[in-house]
Amino acid sequence: MFLQKTLRGKAVISGIGLHSGIETTLSFCPAPANTGIHLVRTDLEGCPSVPVHAKNVKATSLATSLGCDRFVVSTVEHCLSTLAAFRIDNVYLELKGSEIPIGDGSAKVFLDEIRKVGTIEQNEPRKYIYITKPIYCGTEEKHAYVVPYNGLRLSCTIDFPHRMIGQQFIDVDINEQSFAKELAPARTFGFLKDVEKMREMGLSMGGSLDNAIVLDDNKILNEGGLRFENEFVRHKALDALGDLVTLGRPLMGHVVLYKAGHDLLNQLVQKILASPDCHSELELAAGLPQLEEFEVPFSGRA
Repeated sequence: MFLQKTLRGKAVISGIGLHSGIETTLSFCPAPANTGIHLVRTDLEGCPSVPVHAKNVKATSLATSLGCDRFVVSTVEHCLSTLAAFRIDNVYLELKGSEIPIGDGSAKVFLDEIRKVGTIEQNEPRKYIYITKPIYCGTEEKHAYVVPYNGLRLSCTIDFPHRMIGQQFIDVDINEQSFAKELAPARTFGFLKDVEKMREMGLSMGGSLDNAIVLDDNKILNEGGLRFENEFVRHKALDALGDLVTLGRPLMGHVVLYKAGHDLLNQLVQKILASPDCHSELELAAGLPQLEEFEVPFSGRA
């Protein structure tokens, strides 16, 4: 049986927020079984908190933001993707500030700190959202869907007109090892021509070549180049894994994404939660259910 997990100890990460440019501190703190994942603003009076859940998503433009009537926390997806990969179910994310630290633009800083403190199993079973029928969002031009699968698998395609990106694809079964090797090092990216417009909107105030891949019209500006030939799509898969955590429970299914961003992922999560006839609750014991055959309307790759 897969048991719920939390951290063995406290992990602390400090750094600037990508969009705010303000120094923040994030602490991963152990939590009891059946607690879930909660954001806690320790810099505010009374330390208000909010569960990480789709009902508390406040924005999906450029990054995912979660909050309540007292606060909003932005850029949560890199942190949450790491928790998903490590199968961490119960944790308090104590934050001094309104944005998760960006690190180097990837999930590596979260991966490294969680590995240092380690995880521990708790005496309660994991309760999965187990997909039993396909669930679709979008159109043939841009879509996201999930189909039955005995595990968690991401198939992601992006298509940008920029000569350094073009069409890229990745297909990965999610576990701690594949995440650490294939997704965690992949950095967020942006275009130089958009930076000035974003800063006029109060966004990307902390963005730099130290925490993002930056492209002008023809080339990548970072001196070290790319970490992977298809680093761009790897980062999109990293983002998607984090956004799926807003389901409130671990997912078992195959998620297929074509030109999908935070907004479409949020729509897919909302549709999964609103489609109880397409999934069941599963506690893993001796074996997995037998999958039925099904048809899908689009391939995940053009």
